Amino acid sequence: MSAQFPVARPRRLRRTPALRRMVAGTRLHPAELILPAFVKEGISEPQPVASMPGVVQHTRESLRKAAREAAEAGVGGIILFGIPAVKDARGSAADDPDGILQVALRDVVDEVGDSLVVMADTCLDEFTDNGHCGILTASGDVDNDATLERYASVAVAQADAGSQMVAPSGMMDGQVGVIRAALDASGHADVPILAYSAKYASAFYGPFRDAAECAPQFGDRSTHQQDPAGSQEEALREVRLDLAEGADAVMVKPALAYLDVITRFRDEVDVPVAAYQVSGEYAMIEAAAANGWIDRERMIHESLIAIKRAGADLILTYWATEVARAL
Repeated sequence: MSAQFPVARPRRLRRTPALRRMVAGTRLHPAELILPAFVKEGISEPQPVASMPGVVQHTRESLRKAAREAAEAGVGGIILFGIPAVKDARGSAADDPDGILQVALRDVVDEVGDSLVVMADTCLDEFTDNGHCGILTASGDVDNDATLERYASVAVAQADAGSQMVAPSGMMDGQVGVIRAALDASGHADVPILAYSAKYASAFYGPFRDAAECAPQFGDRSTHQQDPAGSQEEALREVRLDLAEGADAVMVKPALAYLDVITRFRDEVDVPVAAYQVSGEYAMIEAAAANGWIDRERMIHESLIAIKRAGADLILTYWATEVARAL
């Protein structure tokens, strides 16, 4: 006669909030969150971004306040995107020591010191008059090698201004290696690189392009950003190249539509993996909440938990300060 065993009841460990909290396998921590922030030259008041309710283009002073609030909430880092008053074909303001991004970096470092990791997006799209991520050829294509020269100069300018990490996002071949060499040669060997290793040519970026005023004036970025239908192996090839060139941490962007890629990165690499919960992800939740279709706070938390469970060590999210206060 076979032995009889009690029926297993997994629900026993879900019976109360305290039990669920005690056995939760995935937890968020404020220090794992990074706040993206936009700062615009020449404005006297913060400018709301219509497609991203609750997000603004900051003045220098309002950015200081936002950074201080993030630090007080325990947020781990802040990444800055600058919007200059004047743009040109080579993105000259991107590496101008007195350009809006460098000035803002100095402001924020002065405001929060080491209580927040202050970093900068290292790209040209916010600074070029055509909205593209690099220098264009006569035919309108992005010139990879000419763009790398600009990225190297931009990264050094950001480090000179006090950026404690640089984050190249243009998806140019060889960008990490060129930036690493430039930082090392300019006395910034201690500045780490967070590489956008798998950045997809996604439809989820629309609201960001409103906020950063960087929508391409023609064409798109499909020639250098990854194809959403691309394989995981293509993403792994990109991340291996970035690591070989000296990346200190790597990123997947967007997050929710690419949870499988986040998981593959976490399984394959031995550096921190970041995921960017992008503007479209943010806007969809805020819009649905504004219409009363979802529970806003639960949806925000659940979306972040999904990204963390997939394997992200760091999450860039526009809700960073709000969520950190609630944890």
